[in-house]
Amino acid sequence: MKSELKKDYFSLLKELKVTRNSSWSDTKHSGEHDSRYRAIESNSRREDWFREYQSKHIDETTTNSNETNEEKIERQREKDKQNRIDASIKKRAEEVKEQLSGFQRELDKEREQLKKDKAIENFKALLTDMVRTPDAEWKETKKNLRKDSRWDQDIDRNEKERLFEEHIGLLEKKRKTAFHNLLSEHCTLTSSWKDVKKIIKSDPRFEKICSNERKRDLEKEFENYMKDKYQTAKTDFKELLKETKVITYRSLQTIRESEEQNHLRDIEKILQKDKRYLLLDVIPEERSKILMDYLEDIEQRGVPPPPTAS
Repeated sequence: MKSELKKDYFSLLKELKVTRNSSWSDTKHSGEHDSRYRAIESNSRREDWFREYQSKHIDETTTNSNETNEEKIERQREKDKQNRIDASIKKRAEEVKEQLSGFQRELDKEREQLKKDKAIENFKALLTDMVRTPDAEWKETKKNLRKDSRWDQDIDRNEKERLFEEHIGLLEKKRKTAFHNLLSEHCTLTSSWKDVKKIIKSDPRFEKICSNERKRDLEKEFENYMKDKYQTAKTDFKELLKETKVITYRSLQTIRESEEQNHLRDIEKILQKDKRYLLLDVIPEERSKILMDYLEDIEQRGVPPPPTAS
């Protein structure tokens, strides 16, 4: 088959009157519509056979019998020039081919990423539809998830489990936020779980929050909430003291020297206008201790530096 193709191709070259001086680009342009040319799929093979035909099937002596030395030199110069042109065209074609190949690789990569992103989006939607409690466990849940067509996505097992755990984390965060919002409506700094539970147990929100939730875990979350609430209240009160201009490094000494402690009452009268003070009404002793500790601290530090001092 190959020999027949080559024979036909050489016949075409003969008809095109190809000589040793013929250029590949001109010959290619002249014969590209001929079936004998198109029968050869590889462009590089067409060119190789063209070169072979030139070297083996053209009688150079006939071509050059009447040429002078100057004509031979000129002919060689033209041939070299054409060879350089052909080489340049071939090199550029290879560069373009490689560039297009790179574009194709990037395009394939983007398509794969889009495909994966879409699969993850669909799987997350499946989790949203079918997993609505943070108490769900992967081992049991995936049995139900497999029944949905969205399970058969281009995502490996570890990725699916990671997305499940991420979803559970979001559900747990939402439930914790809902629980804290409910507690904030009924808790003071001294509230106990026993007392608060009596108040909120009939609330529909509580029923939703504690479904399938162990009471011990819920109580532990209440304790963590109260610790944070207590610490935040103290921090906010200390910030209020810093903002109160009437309190200076001399305040404690003024209070000591005043039998009626008018200065202390003046300070408290100003503080009472702020909710950060009122929030500590349930622990007045602790509030007084924080105030006195602050007065002692600024007294020990003495005169504050001027605002422009570094």
